Amino acid sequence: MKKMIALALACALSATLLAGCAMDDPQSSGASESTSGVGSGKREVNICSWGEYIDTSLIAQFEEETGIKVNYQTTDSNETLYNLLETTGWSGFDVVVPSDYMISQLIEEGRLAELNYDNIPNFAKIDDRFKNLSYDPENKYTVPYTWGTLGIIYNTQRVTEPVTWDLMFDPDHAGDVLMIRNSRDAFGIALMSLGYSVNTTNEEEIRQAYERVAQANKDGVYQAFVMDEVFQLMESGSAAASTYYAGDYLSMLEANPDLAYAVPESGSNWFVDAMCVLKDAKNKDEAEEWINFLCSTEASLANMDYIWYASPNKEALEKYPEYYEETYGEPLDEELYEIMAAPQGVLDRCEAYLVLPAETRTLYNDLWTQLGVAG
Repeated sequence: MKKMIALALACALSATLLAGCAMDDPQSSGASESTSGVGSGKREVNICSWGEYIDTSLIAQFEEETGIKVNYQTTDSNETLYNLLETTGWSGFDVVVPSDYMISQLIEEGRLAELNYDNIPNFAKIDDRFKNLSYDPENKYTVPYTWGTLGIIYNTQRVTEPVTWDLMFDPDHAGDVLMIRNSRDAFGIALMSLGYSVNTTNEEEIRQAYERVAQANKDGVYQAFVMDEVFQLMESGSAAASTYYAGDYLSMLEANPDLAYAVPESGSNWFVDAMCVLKDAKNKDEAEEWINFLCSTEASLANMDYIWYASPNKEALEKYPEYYEETYGEPLDEELYEIMAAPQGVLDRCEAYLVLPAETRTLYNDLWTQLGVAG
């Protein structure tokens, strides 16, 4: 219902959003005016991001404001994104939106362009706690887009016991559990269930994590390994539990009020997904213009409202409860807001993924192949 209302309001919001992007910083309108070819139909930007990860009306608004054609493609995991770039060529996209550990790998491999922040004045609106993070300590390459937590989504009608990571390996729920279909998260969940760090490079610990996932798979615990398929399966009540991200849980909750979300007390992963420009990008100016647009407070508010992921824009984070109440005529549920924008106490018991050494990444890939799960 929230998204239906949001779509109905899109036309009314359009003028405000377009004006707001220019108003966020006095330099931002100048950045648009300084680029040539606006309205010519010749400028474009090629983007690869995640599914269900943008208020799609923002694409049309950006195109209308700048005359830049947006070619938007989605993928479902960092590993799939990397394979896509390897397969199709690194010049095929301008902007990509990887997660922290994949950003580190792309920087390590020399795949990202240093950004000209003069073209991204709205970067000043990013909360300082999301700048100079471990994956880009000098903030040369990235602008944060969203952040959140990885947790357990479960059906309260079918899961009544205390929710811990052990649920994801429990034979009592055989055939009713969905495991995430990427090696970093799947093995990370197993590592956390064993009391290990998600960033361990200890081969024995990683192999124990693999064995835990493999044994649960052998025991029939998993109905499937999934990425975006999780939406339909959890919303329809076809599974009792899954692992996925906080923002996606809030989208699922709109379709199925029996769902709940937990970050286990033992900890989890908290992540930042950031916008990057590839070193071989053909449209760097347009890429930076797109990034600046999405950094604006107005675009950030629209995105938070549509995709339920927290923005790193400090003003948007502070204004969203008021924005929600003005839009829907009722206050934002505080518990839901704290799932979207996890308080520091939750983040303190979570770990961010760090890039792993090449030999550890190879071990992950070999074990994932051995597991025999596509994706």
